[in-house]
Amino acid sequence: MHELFSDLVVIDAASFVAGPGAATILADFGARVIKVEAPAGDAYRLLHGRYRFDYNWALTSRHKEDIALDLNTQKGREILHQLIESADVFIHNFRTEQIERYELDYERLTKTNPKLVYAQLTGFGTKGPDAEKRGYDTTAWWASAGILDLMKPGHEAPVFPLGGVGDHASAMSLFAGVMMALYQREKTGRGERVETSLVANGAWSNGMHLQGAIAGFDLSQILEEKGYRSPFAMIYQTRDKRFLVLVSANPDKDWPSIARALGHPEWVDDDRFASMRQIMKQRDLVRGLFAEAFAEMDLQEACQVLDEEALSYSVLERIGEVVESAHLIENEVIVETLSDDPDFRWTIANPIQLGSLKHRRAGDPPRLGEHTRSILATLGYGEDQIEALLNQGIVKVS
Repeated sequence: MHELFSDLVVIDAASFVAGPGAATILADFGARVIKVEAPAGDAYRLLHGRYRFDYNWALTSRHKEDIALDLNTQKGREILHQLIESADVFIHNFRTEQIERYELDYERLTKTNPKLVYAQLTGFGTKGPDAEKRGYDTTAWWASAGILDLMKPGHEAPVFPLGGVGDHASAMSLFAGVMMALYQREKTGRGERVETSLVANGAWSNGMHLQGAIAGFDLSQILEEKGYRSPFAMIYQTRDKRFLVLVSANPDKDWPSIARALGHPEWVDDDRFASMRQIMKQRDLVRGLFAEAFAEMDLQEACQVLDEEALSYSVLERIGEVVESAHLIENEVIVETLSDDPDFRWTIANPIQLGSLKHRRAGDPPRLGEHTRSILATLGYGEDQIEALLNQGIVKVS
């Protein structure tokens, strides 16, 4: 099988999702990715808590080689620099203080490797008063970019956001930036610095509503006043306690179809609903009528009538249903791995598909320091030298 990036070497020194996620996409298409973590292990390995399998780690560590390296030692930093000297891409999410301490600034690294693509992921950017703040997607992507402001009912507090959502979106941006830099390198022969942040990706994801606020239309004010925007874009519950998301981008056009689907074609001739302006003035009444109609149907019935009218909706799927979806499996969204571990027989594919290329099938994620010896050997270290590094705690093997 042809692997697009088989000639690329990537050093992944990032943690907590977005940076490692970008490296995973490169690995999916054949890049050799070397994961660098501390001898104590990347804290991301432990995010699963007491559950028996570190599923978070497995998702964004597939295909990677692993070296455990103490960057707080001069020799540990020297080894990382040796790896970077012959790499194509270096990915990290270190803060400024760490970059200085580990001597990993762009200017220094490109003196010894001018073709290096240097990819940095931050929480809040590299400039300004928030540049040194720790950032997770729950804080930078969801909260600071205004997304959570639009997800609260009225004046109530929003539900605490799901971790990893903004990270995976940001991973795609970082991957795209790396691709742009590699494309430029083909033309110039030189590497490039790539930077993106969780808050920038949150703002881009929330761009429609932020652009509205710039133009004077602040959706959050409507949501605080009304609690919702439109009965034509709502979540409704069916008789069997399932939920579906109804979305009409053109309510004027869809109004007769919705009325028929919900079993009330007479609404179309009701003087109260003579125009969309009148309907929206009575949005609470209309929402109530919609809710009552959906509550009289079970989920299968609701889907059938909505499909018959070619209306846009989706079932609010339960997580357990998503991972067993025949549709997602057929479309290679959920893919089988090479692992014998029953907890990792399937995984989530990155969302990019090219007709002539296939993703590599994932095996088990690397153990801490699983490839430390072989990686050091490729750098010219002999067995005695490796044993000395192990005895000093500078490196670790599994």
